[in-house]
Parts: sequence; C-alpha cells; structure tokens
Amino acid sequence: MDELDLATVDVDGAVQETAAALEGATRGAFLRKAGLAGGAVAGSGALFGILAPGASARSRRDGWWGSQTGRPSPKFGRGDVGILNFALALEYLEAAFYNEATAAGKITDPATKAFLATTTRDENAHVAALKQALGSDAIAMPTFDFQGIPEDQGKFQQTAYVLENTGVHAYLGQVTNIVNPAYLAAAGSIVTVEGRHAAVIGSILNDSPTGIAPNGPFDTPETAQQIIQAVRSTGFVTAGLPS
Repeated sequence: MDELDLATVDVDGAVQETAAALEGATRGAFLRKAGLAGGAVAGSGALFGILAPGASARSRRDGWWGSQTGRPSPKFGRGDVGILNFALALEYLEAAFYNEATAAGKITDPATKAFLATTTRDENAHVAALKQALGSDAIAMPTFDFQGIPEDQGKFQQTAYVLENTGVHAYLGQVTNIVNPAYLAAAGSIVTVEGRHAAVIGSILNDSPTGIAPNGPFDTPETAQQIIQAVRSTGFVTAGLPS
C-alpha cells in the first residue's frame, strides 16, 4: 500500500498528530475512548477526542474551519470526485451497519426500531445517490466486519451515535472544498439528515443537551485524514478502504 507524502498534505501536522494518537488502537480502545464500552453516552469532549485528537485547540486557534483544507487522499480521486468518494466510503459503512442490524432483527425498543428503519432507508439512498453522481468513478464498497454489534441493542445504539456524529463532522470538513454547486447542495442535504439521525439516537441514549448536541450550538468540521484514521481504528473495515 502506497504511503502519502505527509509533508505535502499535512500542513500543520494534524494528520501525523492524529495518526500518532490512534497508532495501535483497537476497536475496543476506540469504543472505550468514546465512552461506549461501559454503556455510557459519549459526551462532547470524549467523542471529539477520539475522532480528532487535538483538533479542538486548532479550531479555536484558526477559526471554525481551521487552516488546512483537509481534502481526502488522491486515492479517492481528484477534486470533487475525491470528496464524493470519501463521502461514499462513509455512507457504505453506515448503510452496511444498518442493513446488518435490520437483517438481524434484534432491535426491540420502539424508538430505536423507528431510528433503524429511517437510517437504513436514508443511508442506502445516500449510497445510491453518490454512486449515481460518480458513475464509473465511484469506488467499490469496502468489506466490513461489525463483530456482532448490530445484533446487540445497547452496542448498536452506542455505535450508531458515534457513526452519525462522525458523518456530521466529515461532511462539515469538506464543505469549503467542494467546487461544483450541485455537489455542494447535495452534500448539504445529506449532512442535515446525518445531523437529524445523530440527534435522534443521542436523545434515545441521553435526552439532554449533551446527547442531542454534543458539540454545543456549533458542530465542528474534521479533516478527511482524521475521519479515516478514526474509522480504521474501529476495526470495522477489513479491506477496500483507500489509504
């Protein structure tokens, strides 16, 4: 697997900082850092800490959008194609997770069942829309192993909370990088739905401001590198995710 030239893409050291923080991380460590292993809802600090260590300080220093563009690796494609493929990779992950939970039929809580039905519909629609927009440039779906989590209601709820908030941070991180207005509008229409998902599952787990809006009045963007490192640390992706 080819390695990126970090000196070229990691202007202020954010990628290397995140990689170092997540080096050797396991899925269990990811969930523990996110406050999930013990069944607790991840608060804003814990959630943001696992997804983007050190990013909060940079956001305060450089403003909401930071000093770097945080584009996906060229292996996702160039320009807007790369950004859409990066989004598609995340949508593949979410759709596969919810499809497995739906097929397992282990979710019994009424509110969570309604959440699952909605997210299964929405994430598959997002995959289909992004694949249609990309055409032959669309990346293939990676392979996943969710290690039984979709069959455990408690773990499903906790993991869904992290996945949906990750989607919000990821889309926000690419907003200023998209050139095509049509793609920007599409991304905007998806991120608002991801935010609705995150708020619903957060309310189910913890009906408080912390559960519903873990970052407070303003959500935080994250670079593609930070998101990919966090996704890899879960152990859910077994093959096929561009480096």
